[in-house]
Amino acid sequence: MKTGAFIRAARAAIIVLSLPLFSLGGFEANAADLIPFRVGEAAPANTFLAIWMAQAAGFYEAQGLRLEIVHMAGGSESGPALKAGRVHLIHVGMSSVVRANASGAGDLRCIGSLSNVIRSTMFTAPNVKAAADLKGGIIGISSAGSESDSAATLALRRLGLTRQDVIVKEIGVDRLPAVRDGLVAATVLGEPQRSEAFALGLNPILDFYAERIPWLYSGLTVDHGYLRDHPDTLVRFLRATIEGNYLEKRAKDVLARELKLSDPKIIDASYANFRAETPRNAEIDRAGAENILAAVAPRNASHNLDDYIDTSLTDGLRAEGFIDAMEKKYGRN
Repeated sequence: MKTGAFIRAARAAIIVLSLPLFSLGGFEANAADLIPFRVGEAAPANTFLAIWMAQAAGFYEAQGLRLEIVHMAGGSESGPALKAGRVHLIHVGMSSVVRANASGAGDLRCIGSLSNVIRSTMFTAPNVKAAADLKGGIIGISSAGSESDSAATLALRRLGLTRQDVIVKEIGVDRLPAVRDGLVAATVLGEPQRSEAFALGLNPILDFYAERIPWLYSGLTVDHGYLRDHPDTLVRFLRATIEGNYLEKRAKDVLARELKLSDPKIIDASYANFRAETPRNAEIDRAGAENILAAVAPRNASHNLDDYIDTSLTDGLRAEGFIDAMEKKYGRN
């Protein structure tokens, strides 16, 4: 057995033995006894729905956590925010992890995934008809190091362009108005803005989602030191989040409320995308992680996947029977 695999297996076994047996109903805890747990929301999107659902259903409290969602500017904040303890976990893709670790801005690990494929599309402004029209134009991204940044680079490459041919500009998470109004030449959008862009008739110059490219697009990311010191707290978070992912009752209402959606067609499309593409048990597809490493990691960075992901906690949940219990309670589909 390889060293990395051995360590993951050993950690999974330790977690199973050291934690009390899970209870589907959780346990009773006074508010003062709840463990504070802050989750960074790098971008409001349908990939966050499992966390919103678990929060709405009270699953975090049932697992002994007091969850706080912290709104953040994007992937570039991941390393410093986690290292400083401003948040305990960030919902962000593995591209941010690779860049943070390579630059020395953090020592991060993805411990789970809420999307194992690229769920975005590059749309162009109304006056941009072909790839050649993008030259010299502005490509909008949320922030440096974010998944929108990585996807923009991939899209340009596929279109026969490079970042030197365009102006890459950070414009934040709400990028649809900018491309709709021609303030940027193009941008990459995920749900629900992806469906809204299609409804507006914007040009999808490159649709990654249609290609279903394996990619750790929406990771559950933590500081390596916190993972080492607080695995039990993270297991509680994962249990609640996974159960929230299975819960379907009122899911569209929660999605609409959190993303401020009112159009039933957009709500339906965004929820269908979530349900089709979110791994029910938050487990990482290593193929998607490997694709990111190959595409994003600088030459001087580690190319050992275990320096960016750690599956010991989800492995432990599967080993203790929690995943089987969820599938029995809610059904596999």
